[in-house]
Amino acid sequence: MKHTNKIRNIILLAFLVIMWGINWPITKFSLNYSPPLLFAGMRLFIGGLILLIIAIPRYKKLRFKETWPIYFISAILNIILFYGLQTVGLNYLPSGLFTSIVFLQLVLMGIFSWIWLGESMYALKIVGLILGFAGVGVICLGGLAGHISIIGVLLALGSALSWAFGTVYMKKTAQKVDGIWLTTLHIIIGGLFLLASGTVTESWSSISWNLSFTIALLFISIFVIALGWLDFFTLVSSGEASKVATYTFLIPVISILGSSLFLHEPVTLNLFIGIILVVVSIALVNIKSKKVTSTSKVLSSKNV
Repeated sequence: MKHTNKIRNIILLAFLVIMWGINWPITKFSLNYSPPLLFAGMRLFIGGLILLIIAIPRYKKLRFKETWPIYFISAILNIILFYGLQTVGLNYLPSGLFTSIVFLQLVLMGIFSWIWLGESMYALKIVGLILGFAGVGVICLGGLAGHISIIGVLLALGSALSWAFGTVYMKKTAQKVDGIWLTTLHIIIGGLFLLASGTVTESWSSISWNLSFTIALLFISIFVIALGWLDFFTLVSSGEASKVATYTFLIPVISILGSSLFLHEPVTLNLFIGIILVVVSIALVNIKSKKVTSTSKVLSSKNV
């Protein structure tokens, strides 16, 4: 049973990292045909509607009157602030710098999971988290040309903090709500808010509804938003949140490889150095975790 769960988690992690990795170059491509807030709102709302088809048969588990604050708080942290600040912030900073600051979330997750979720924290885990962030930084900061805005830095930090708090909040409330309903409603609520914001500040006539854009929109809505967020919630609910976060250090690696392949962006030495740091990061966190688990088992057997 444990072996089956391990294989399942590996498949879920691989799917999540690949989908969320290629999301960046596909989104960058799509923004040539649509204003950012409207595009963010559309992909989220469509993804939420797809999840709603899965959620409706579980309507008895919704319990909206008792649990509605959880859905709205999760939507604010994981969708509205994360995607909203991210979309606006990219106008103020080079994308490499902005991405590296946003992925500070992965380090923050390790700290917040230790403080609020009671997950283990030890020297090698701390070093692993720091190395993972350093790897992301090395990958993304290959070209820091451009104006560095304090507003942009603050928006990136806000995006990282909202994502970290949102992930911890999802883990903390996982037993109080149905996972599929939480994933569905927080995406729909956030998508509607961003659509409304885009309608007020942007123009629908600016969207170019060609075949390439439509395919990209549907792909992101189905695989990145609907299945990706459901995958992420499943992993966070079933395992250590900080360990899941550590594997997402691979997302920028996939993103840059995808950008190089589809957008013909250059692959630099930074990528290879960053990959090494990321791999070492994952090894430090997970090898030590296995040792801790083994020690716990030994102690438990002695107590028995």
